[in-house]
Amino acid sequence: MESLAGRAGSAVAHGGLVQLLREPCRVRPRGSASRDPLPPAVAMGTARRVPGAVMAELRALRLRRGPGALRALRGLSLRDNGLRRLPAELAALRGLTELNLGNNIFEEVPEQLKYLNSLQKLHLFGNKIATISPTIFDGLEKLTLLNLNNNRLKYLPPEIHRLENLEYMSLNNNQIGSIPKELCSLEKLSELHLSYNCLITVPEEIGYMTNLRMLCLSRNQIEVLPDGLCKLRKLRILDVAGNRIWVFPTLMEDLLLMGLKELYCEDNPLLQKQPVCAIQEEEMLSLTVQPKDPVPEPCENFEREPRSCQIPYEMTARFILRELNEKDSVLQTAVKQNQEVGKLLSKKCVCAVCGQAFLTTRLECVCFMHVKQNMKISRNIHLLPVRKLICSFQCFNLRDHGFFGVAES
Repeated sequence: MESLAGRAGSAVAHGGLVQLLREPCRVRPRGSASRDPLPPAVAMGTARRVPGAVMAELRALRLRRGPGALRALRGLSLRDNGLRRLPAELAALRGLTELNLGNNIFEEVPEQLKYLNSLQKLHLFGNKIATISPTIFDGLEKLTLLNLNNNRLKYLPPEIHRLENLEYMSLNNNQIGSIPKELCSLEKLSELHLSYNCLITVPEEIGYMTNLRMLCLSRNQIEVLPDGLCKLRKLRILDVAGNRIWVFPTLMEDLLLMGLKELYCEDNPLLQKQPVCAIQEEEMLSLTVQPKDPVPEPCENFEREPRSCQIPYEMTARFILRELNEKDSVLQTAVKQNQEVGKLLSKKCVCAVCGQAFLTTRLECVCFMHVKQNMKISRNIHLLPVRKLICSFQCFNLRDHGFFGVAES
């Protein structure tokens, strides 16, 4: 094993990335006089080797060169080796900045990684990882890239917010059912890939990821995109192809104006512009909630939240919202003192026709936006259906606003 230690030590001395066991060779028992020639140390790449041999060589490197040489190592690739676990000696690689453990058979993220507090790039693609221990994130504060593609993850632990320097995250081809709100606190993240998962919703908090430039959510089961998505001023590429989306959020026009350059939305049941005539009588707005009346549903994201029967109902709410807009000091003080009412009124929406605030969705409509000529978009998509909310039939019946009601087939 001396030749391996010598070559690895030489690469460390020159600051290069070391690849252990790039080509297959026989592992001879200790004490054997004959040795197979080993290839020179090269930049990080694929290391194809049986698991026992890789473990043996890594341990021998530590024994021959000592902890000092290991601490100088900056890059290490152990991909394509059928590894189930890592040796304890790996925790000594405190200077390691890039580690590739792709295409092995790990079932969980190895615990030793939390000791690699200089690690910046971590590749764990193509394993069988189903769980991530929350303690893993304790020592990975410097991580900027995390690749967990092609694993068996069903959820992400809330502690993922500790990766505060993360810039690139890829979780394609897993079984993730939801995006934790804590993930949305990663303000430095510029690319997020979650294609081919089991997502149904996207949290409103995604709007906090202010540096996001690429968001890939294709081939999931998403039905509704949140308005928070349209707050991503730096977003340039959005891929939501192959979901269940029928209309884009109300602020989609803002996202297009802020510089979105690529939009992929094929294979969605998007609404088509095929107007039909319909007649419906206008509903009367009640003044207060009666004990047997249904509790109003706030329009934001179609969420349903239990409300007390003492809260103001639609007509009262609209009056309060109008007076608050006029800076009524008495009402402002009263709302601040009643947290339940304040929380309810914070869910207000604005009519796309008259601009007045309202509480519950009265009419859900759609308008069709023309796609910018210089923007890349899915083939055969020329008009984008965008959700619009209107406060009353009186506004809806006005002419030339360009909004259409949504007819149930």
